[in-house]
Amino acid sequence: MVWSSFRTGFIAFTAVLATATLALPQKASAFDDAEKAEIGQIIHDYLLANPEVMVEVQNALEQQREAKRVAAQRETLKDNHDEIYSTKDQIEIGNPDAKVTVVEFFDYNCGFCHRALSDMNRLVKENDNLRFILREFPILSPQSLEAHKISIAFSNMMPDKAAEFHRALLGADGRKDGEMALDLGVSLGADREKLKAASEAPEVMAAIRESHKLADGLGITGTPSYVIGDEVVFGAVGFDNLADRIAQLGSCGKVNC
Repeated sequence: MVWSSFRTGFIAFTAVLATATLALPQKASAFDDAEKAEIGQIIHDYLLANPEVMVEVQNALEQQREAKRVAAQRETLKDNHDEIYSTKDQIEIGNPDAKVTVVEFFDYNCGFCHRALSDMNRLVKENDNLRFILREFPILSPQSLEAHKISIAFSNMMPDKAAEFHRALLGADGRKDGEMALDLGVSLGADREKLKAASEAPEVMAAIRESHKLADGLGITGTPSYVIGDEVVFGAVGFDNLADRIAQLGSCGKVNC
């Protein structure tokens, strides 16, 4: 195992270092320059003779980082449950009374999100006990930010058409920006000036900042990413993968109903 190899290498390394250090004249103060140079040479020679130790150290470090990421993720899922599953300033698609909820972090200019749209559409069509909460998470460009601001404003002004807006904008080709989102909102019945003004309201940016804060805690750095039960799923994993994970939750929305 990596840890066993690392431990063996580390013990050998510290043994060499300790032996060399004991051979040096000791002082109450720090090592002088000559002693530091000698110790440095011992370390240098040891690592050249045993380069695999550095690989083992790197592997152990990566495992430690992963453990910390998972721990932070679980803490965020527990402590911020209500915020993650809140529909305030977020688009909701599917049965609003469903017991099973999937939270998707998305960016309107994400090509993988564009392709994953059909997965969500099929999932909610085939499962009437399922809803998606779509977390506005612009990370790709300033144009994404402007599109998401219009999206939030539109979904608050015309919630009955929010799903239609989302599907149309995310499903459209080309780069999505504020003007494209604004034109779409107007085509669905919104007043252009009112929609534009609403997109600049402080609560709109507050909603986006909340999504970024939650994403940081969950370890989400790309889109799409999903929260399904007590699990965070990264990437456009496809219909079958999502369907299997949703099925594991059961009709109550938990693994063990």
